[in-house]
Amino acid sequence: MELLQQIAEFLQKGDDKRVLELTRQAIDRNISAQDILDRGLIAGMNVIGELFKQQKIFIPEVLYAARAMNAGMDQLKPLLIKEDVKPLAKIVLGTIEGDLHDIGKNLVGIMLKGAGFQVIDLGKDVSANRFVEVAVSEQAEIIGMSALLTTTMLNMKKVTTLLRERSLDSIKTIVGGAPLSEEMAREFGADAYAYDAANAVERVKTLISRSQSG
Repeated sequence: MELLQQIAEFLQKGDDKRVLELTRQAIDRNISAQDILDRGLIAGMNVIGELFKQQKIFIPEVLYAARAMNAGMDQLKPLLIKEDVKPLAKIVLGTIEGDLHDIGKNLVGIMLKGAGFQVIDLGKDVSANRFVEVAVSEQAEIIGMSALLTTTMLNMKKVTTLLRERSLDSIKTIVGGAPLSEEMAREFGADAYAYDAANAVERVKTLISRSQSG
C-alpha cells in the first residue's frame, strides 16, 4: 500500500512531521494499527537498522528516524491497545550496577523498539536484584545488560547467577559493551552477546525464536 510505503520512507528520512501526518491519514482510511505498525513504521526502522549495520548511516540518522517513529507511535498507541496488538517480546534493559554510561544502551533500546519489541529501560547503575525483580513483575522474556567499564562488567554475572538461583531459566539474557566479547559473555552465563545495536536486534530475535520453538 502506497501510504504505508510513504510512512516508511519519510521515517527513514527522519521527517517526524510527515510521518505524523501520514499515520493520521492511514488511521482515517481505517488501515489497521497492525499494518501501519508493521508495514509502515517497523518497515522503515528495519531499513535504518540495516543501513546502520552496514555503516552507511550513523547515530544522528538513527536518532532522527527514532523521533519520526515515536511521532507515528503516539498516534497509534490507542489503536494498538484497542486492537490488542502485542509486541514481539518484552525486554528489560539497563546499564549494569556501578556503570553510568548509557549512550550505547540507549541506542540498543531505540533499535529494539523500532523492530517491534517493548523495551522497559531501567537506566544506569542497575543492580542485579532490580533487573530480576522488574523482569519477573513485567513478565519480560529477556534482560539486556550494558557495560563500558571492565570493573563493572563483572556485575553481569550477578544477574545470571540470580536468575539461576531462582530457577528463572525462561528469562534469557543478552550482554554488550566495549570491553565484552562472545567468550566473556559465556563466562558470565549470558545467553547472547551483541557487538553493536543492530546486532543486538538480530540476537534478541534469535533468542525469542529459540524460546518459542523450545
